[in-house]
Amino acid sequence: MINISDTAQEHFVKLLKNQEDNTNIRVFVVNPGTTTAECGVSYCTQDAVEATDIRLPFKGFDAVVDQESAPFLEEAQIDFVTDQMGSQLTLKAPNAKARKISDDAPLIERVEYLIQTEINPQLANHNGQVTLTSITDDGIAILQFGGGCNGCSMVDVTLKDGIEKQMLEQFSGELTGVRDATEHAAGEHSYY
Repeated sequence: MINISDTAQEHFVKLLKNQEDNTNIRVFVVNPGTTTAECGVSYCTQDAVEATDIRLPFKGFDAVVDQESAPFLEEAQIDFVTDQMGSQLTLKAPNAKARKISDDAPLIERVEYLIQTEINPQLANHNGQVTLTSITDDGIAILQFGGGCNGCSMVDVTLKDGIEKQMLEQFSGELTGVRDATEHAAGEHSYY
């Protein structure tokens, strides 16, 4: 479920030496499965461990994960890196915003997963987002733009040269196109 590098394990062991006996770490996701999902690591004393928690043994400590966070921490990686800027602990959880799905999941779930894990993080750099409203019987994904994308003059380029290209490549033979359902010319700008 969670991969903790050797350097991160050593770092945690050092940190835990200054805590009360039998303290471990807790790895969690706040707002799992949403666009506002955030991952974190904290100390976890023995009295804070719930009966339903999952304990993952590592060198010198356990990583404790609550059941709600567990599916969103699949393929998560914790590392401790040192470079010219100093040292830092990094936590990457590619499935925090959307629960990992199987390769044989329905097309609509696989498209939604792609949007949440790859497309929306890119659009977020420009304060934008997109949601899947439906997939037509002839394989057209209907998308609703929001945030900074609504009313943006580059939305057609983003849709055709970015999103559609990526979706058609990933879902070749299943999707035939992508269409924008957003009314960009409508009155008040949705972002403001």
